[in-house]
Amino acid sequence: MTAIRWSIVGLVLIVSCGSGLCDELVGQASIVDGDTLEIHGTRIRLWGIDAPESTQFCRGDDSLQYRCGAKAANDLDGFIARRTVSCIPVSLDQYGRTVASCAVGDADLGEWLVRNGLALDWPRYSRRRYEAAQRDAERAGRGIWSGSYVEPWLYRACIRANGSPSNCSDDANAHPLTN
Repeated sequence: MTAIRWSIVGLVLIVSCGSGLCDELVGQASIVDGDTLEIHGTRIRLWGIDAPESTQFCRGDDSLQYRCGAKAANDLDGFIARRTVSCIPVSLDQYGRTVASCAVGDADLGEWLVRNGLALDWPRYSRRRYEAAQRDAERAGRGIWSGSYVEPWLYRACIRANGSPSNCSDDANAHPLTN
């Protein structure tokens, strides 16, 4: 019975490693969007956070719209500044991307994004890991907290319901299930 268990464990590890979940991913990262990057051809979704989509608008403290998703991606790219990124895979998402916790030096990229108001803690996945960083960003009025925004998950739902980026970025229109 013990030999059978070890065979099953070995098979599970082989399948997991084959899907890219065993090894740490290390290298220079290309930024895909505010919460997705690529290292050595592997697309990586940052664990526990959700950043505005690249087509998404937010309103700043001046009430003017700006591309908050593009800002998140650009600021992340500037923060990484071609330094080595290390990612520890957690799982695969529904699109086949590796979901991972990533860092540059000692800086957790998810926490950095949330603390700077460029992404939200996603409690559905993070178990509130970035909740304190989010409270800090909100209190300081950093990033999306300086004005108004639609949660990225609601923005995507609105787009899937045939909404446009500008309408889905407006909080009054971004709730397709309630309108």
